[in-house]
Amino acid sequence: MADAARPWTAHYPPGVPADLDITRYASLVELFEESFAKYRDRLAYACMGTTLTYGEWDRLSTALAAWLQSKGLAKGDRVAIMMPNLLQYPVAVAAVLRAGLVAVNVNPLYTPRELEHQLKDSGATAIIVLENFATPLQQVVAATAIRHVVVAAVGDLLGLVKGTLTNFVVRRVKKVVPAYSLPGSTPFNVAVALGRKSTLSRVAVGPDDVAVLQYTGGTTGVSKGATLLHRTVVAGLIAAEAWTLPGLGRKPISGQVTIVCALPLYHVFAFITCSLLGMRLGGLNLLIPNPRDMAGFIAELGKHRIHVFPAVNTLFAGLAAQPDFAKLDFSELVISNGGGTAVQEAVAKKWLAITGCPIAEGYGLSETCSGVTCNRTDTDAFTGTIGLPLPNVELRILDDDEREVPVGERGEIAIRGPQVMRGYWQKDDETAKVMTRDGFFKSGDIGIMDADGYTRIVDRKKDMILVSGFNVYPNEVEGVVSGLAGVRECAVIGVPDTNSGEAVMLFVVKDDATLDEKQVAAWCAEHLTGYKKPRHIRFRDELPKTNVGKILRRELRDEVMRQTPA
Repeated sequence: MADAARPWTAHYPPGVPADLDITRYASLVELFEESFAKYRDRLAYACMGTTLTYGEWDRLSTALAAWLQSKGLAKGDRVAIMMPNLLQYPVAVAAVLRAGLVAVNVNPLYTPRELEHQLKDSGATAIIVLENFATPLQQVVAATAIRHVVVAAVGDLLGLVKGTLTNFVVRRVKKVVPAYSLPGSTPFNVAVALGRKSTLSRVAVGPDDVAVLQYTGGTTGVSKGATLLHRTVVAGLIAAEAWTLPGLGRKPISGQVTIVCALPLYHVFAFITCSLLGMRLGGLNLLIPNPRDMAGFIAELGKHRIHVFPAVNTLFAGLAAQPDFAKLDFSELVISNGGGTAVQEAVAKKWLAITGCPIAEGYGLSETCSGVTCNRTDTDAFTGTIGLPLPNVELRILDDDEREVPVGERGEIAIRGPQVMRGYWQKDDETAKVMTRDGFFKSGDIGIMDADGYTRIVDRKKDMILVSGFNVYPNEVEGVVSGLAGVRECAVIGVPDTNSGEAVMLFVVKDDATLDEKQVAAWCAEHLTGYKKPRHIRFRDELPKTNVGKILRRELRDEVMRQTPA
């Protein structure tokens, strides 16, 4: 690619190349094993007062990988991983990949309906699940291809005494482990112990083998798996590393790089920017299982010197509003990565005033293996944009006919590069809808690029709603609501929300006059995970439609915006 086609490379931080060689690693497994050997005695993860070294991570994942192979799982088989930010998660991911298998990241808060779809669609034959979320699995496992279930407990890797005590508190005192029955399942620590008695067979994994299925919302009402190859993930990781290094040089830091991992690891943002980038840098990931517990979160931050802090706007805002947060030592905080949704300027200014560290906002999607643009990490400037395209990335602004628009004009953001997915898992027709003839992925976001390559997102082409960095597709929510007796028709839109960026608003036309908001909300709570649930529910006599009967969501949104005070 000629630099004339990528004017943004002239504005890169010193030392960041326009192109990176991703072919020096045949697979993500090679990167793991390189870091295991290079940083063996360093801490890799800290969680709930317990640490895991790179050497321990290596040994535990080797044992679990051997156990998976002993159950007959072969190269390319899919293994679902359904848990929050605990030490078991990185062990499970490394084990799955080292066994030659495909990791399927699953939101642990999924309802049975959502979980069943993802397990069926991925064809997963094994799952590693935290016991707190085993009940939804119990309800659907018989309808899936799952043959092997590994059940983890919160305290599994916290040591015998602390782990036993933790599990007692979680199960008996806090009572957050609902009753479940999964006959034939294997406890996590038992699988590891059995795996230690086996030998891991090395599997030849290449750059074009599938590494991860990262599920994202679907315009047809169901989620789709973005197929991320080993070379795709390597490309995303190597680019993230190159963009991070200038920021790490902003000022001296003591000890190893420490990354705050409060974002969920099953989401592509944290998976790449926290877990894998930390591994690549030989850094320590500070896992926060429950960032909503602000007091506990801040107390944990106070025990460490933190250097890198990836977050979404709502998390930055929430922490900045806590008086105790401002009392922490931020003398070595050098990078704050913002993503998932737009970072508000007021939040960025407050964060900078408190921490002395600017928020470098970036942009990416599950389909692009997380970040493909980012603001420079070596400057305090807030640009109000999503930054510059990263190394190896081509970014264009296209019109509806897939023609590039002039600089400064609106169009759809389209991305091409090794970070882009191979396609949607077993959905060639859906893949074709989002790819241009010359291989650009059409994001659905409307942006304006300036002459230097900085892009500002101004609208969304799709009806997708972005709630705290998570995609919500109206068709899925509408499909659930329409299954409730008494609903004649419904429509879903996104509306601005100061906490989550956007919130889901539901409009319902009812057949049954007795149907009320509480019934609708309860139905949604049963069938939709938290961020997809409507925050606002309105009943109407009719919905605006086209001549052919298509509901006009845009008209509903315009109506709401006119009624909202400026």
